[in-house]
Amino acid sequence: MNSGLEGVVAAETVLSHADGETGAVWVRGHTIETLAALGYETAVAVMWDGFAGEGLTQTSMQQALGTARQKAFARIGDWLDCAANHPLGQGLRVALAALPDESSPAEILATLPVAIAALLRAKDGKAPVAPYPSLTTAADLLRMIAGAPAEPHRIAALDSYISTVIDNGLGNSTFAARVVVSSRASLAAAALGGYCAFGGPLHGGAPGLALDMLDEIEASGDTGGWIERKLDAGGRLMGFGHRIFRHRDPRADLLRAALRKLDPQSKRLEFVMDVERRAVAALQRRKPGRRVEANIEMDAALLLDAIGLPREAFTPVFAVARCAAWLAHAMEQQKTGRMIRPASTYIGPVPAE
Repeated sequence: MNSGLEGVVAAETVLSHADGETGAVWVRGHTIETLAALGYETAVAVMWDGFAGEGLTQTSMQQALGTARQKAFARIGDWLDCAANHPLGQGLRVALAALPDESSPAEILATLPVAIAALLRAKDGKAPVAPYPSLTTAADLLRMIAGAPAEPHRIAALDSYISTVIDNGLGNSTFAARVVVSSRASLAAAALGGYCAFGGPLHGGAPGLALDMLDEIEASGDTGGWIERKLDAGGRLMGFGHRIFRHRDPRADLLRAALRKLDPQSKRLEFVMDVERRAVAALQRRKPGRRVEANIEMDAALLLDAIGLPREAFTPVFAVARCAAWLAHAMEQQKTGRMIRPASTYIGPVPAE
């Protein structure tokens, strides 16, 4: 039995591949470095082409998502009052759950930025801001949050982030979306299933916790001592290790480059690089022969913080990127017509004769 399903092949896909040995991510024939440079709308078009239409382009996808944000905003009364009573992550789950089964992929994906902005504003007692359909997703999300256009360098940083983390092989939440849709449930249900799997601290919930850890280390004034004490107590260092990558995650370098463009004099980045060096050395001393590298969590947290997003929005904004992949994988799964139904080994008591 393999309880974590490492190495178990559950799908054939044309969508993405993560090579843990070489430290590479491919998305439909593009390296993640190339795809991230093309921008979020292009990345979505690449993933959805042939599944949600033929010949999709950056222009057609930007138009489709802009129109879909308008539709999502028109439905805001279906969920806002209820969702606003919950923390942001849970509120977004309410918004996704309110989607009709017949919602299109664009309508499902566009619900996330509209809901994130509306819920953040509701917590400050402010009315939601209607979307501008002509803008990119990154530009409109920041504008809907602030109620005013964002600076170009912040838009570029957010676009770089959501393009870079759009897909990464058959991750936990992506597999969940495939499982849900394989029963012939709707794409809306699959996206909700993916999001529910995404929020845990071992998956999409990690960047906010990584920033919490960095705050704690910085406040201690003793980086090396804090790391040693944490490891002595059996604690986990957020931002280190990955189930797939055995070398440095290539996406971390892309996010770090985006942060340098956004804040060339970032003192926090220098601090993080020192934490990374010390933590990797400590982990190697304790686990000789096992390579443990930094993943994307710390760089993602620094970048989202520098953009000006509140910590509670980190996972929801991450989901804006990853939902495009949940839907692409779900649409690919629909074409197989096969329900995912693994077996289990019974280890319980045997009935009495």
